[in-house]
Amino acid sequence: MAFENLSEKLTNIFKKMRNETHLTEANMDEMLRQVRIALLEADVNFKVVKEFINNVKEKAIGQEVLKKLNPSQTVVKIVHEELTNLLGSDDCNLHLKNNAMSCIMLVGLQGSGKTTTAGKLAHLFKNKNHKKVMLVALDVYRPAAIEQLKQIGNKIDVEVFEMGTNNKPTYIIEQALIKARKELFDIVIIDTAGRLQIDSVLMQELNDVSAIAKPDETLLLVDAMAGQDAVNVANSFHQQVKLTGIIMSKLDGDARGGAALSIRHLTGLAIKFIGVGEKISDLELFHPDRMADRILGMGDVLTLVEKAKENLDEKEMKKSFNKMMDGDFDLNDMLKQLKQVNRLGSISSILKMIPGMPKISKEQQELAEKEMRNFEIILNSMTPYEKKHPEIIKNSQKLRISKGCGKPVSDINKVLKKFEQSKQMMKQMSQYKKSGRLPPGFNM
Repeated sequence: MAFENLSEKLTNIFKKMRNETHLTEANMDEMLRQVRIALLEADVNFKVVKEFINNVKEKAIGQEVLKKLNPSQTVVKIVHEELTNLLGSDDCNLHLKNNAMSCIMLVGLQGSGKTTTAGKLAHLFKNKNHKKVMLVALDVYRPAAIEQLKQIGNKIDVEVFEMGTNNKPTYIIEQALIKARKELFDIVIIDTAGRLQIDSVLMQELNDVSAIAKPDETLLLVDAMAGQDAVNVANSFHQQVKLTGIIMSKLDGDARGGAALSIRHLTGLAIKFIGVGEKISDLELFHPDRMADRILGMGDVLTLVEKAKENLDEKEMKKSFNKMMDGDFDLNDMLKQLKQVNRLGSISSILKMIPGMPKISKEQQELAEKEMRNFEIILNSMTPYEKKHPEIIKNSQKLRISKGCGKPVSDINKVLKKFEQSKQMMKQMSQYKKSGRLPPGFNM
């Protein structure tokens, strides 16, 4: 995940600062020096780093931090505020029409992932905002891009308007808008063509399309892995096409995060969405304050709650919980819970949103996710009766299940053991609930 190294370094810096008996001008200067190094190593532009450090120091002096009872907390608060400002606290919202059709034009270099991101945007608006969305295929130079958009549209049940590769983009967008207005679409998302590098032909075409579509938002897709090159691309596009914001992809990868921390300050463009994975649902609205929380190791509970509301079936979860509390918990319920958790994203991404959770290595994450996949495969290989009555599963059934799912009997035993442990824990929780007592370690 982007910012992982930066987050770890900043957490260690502030932890060390909290251990100081008192804060002095000297150890605060040392702390800021270490923060400066951490930001530079994260590939944040040196001009941005210089201004950031100066702002933090100036605010610390202005608030007389050294005289406060909890000086380290005040410094962390100031750093959080400055990170939020750096990420674009002022204008990260979309400016779409309330009672009329809105248009979003997506631009970027070839290979940046525009077509996939157009699909992710459509999925988000359709499922989260309950909008009627149309995708428009304008990359007439790459038939594969048109076919890819059609496949994505079919997958998410969103209409794709395309006229092949023999018509000009300006004519296609004219026809698309006529259809969209006639059929009362709420949002039109335009997937434009890209080039391997910025050129005058590309920019003229984008301006021609923009003049016809009059988009409410013109969003540039940039790759977080590109580092400072992302800033250069954004500036070049912004000079020739009037951009309104940025979508930053691959923030789930190994990017150091410098582009995200630099781009708002150096281009004046706010990040509006972030790509956090390869799934069609892995696109999030960007919240600078929440990202600052993540960078400083404070978690992101609000985003986790939103994900839960969007992806989890509340009635199903309540039903499963009541069954567990009543001691009527079976393998069907275990399978349902696994599927619900999978909808929230990777284990690592979930843990990062919970304050105080320990960091897990990539190997541990892969092992945990592999185990969850194995559990689901094994449970799907059982008969409905076996899932309802796991106590009947003996050696002969285990051998049949093993052959059906391609997993060793030891893995099946592991699933059954986990189930028994969960059932026992739920039984104890139910007893505590009935007695009104708290479990050991929870006494006030």
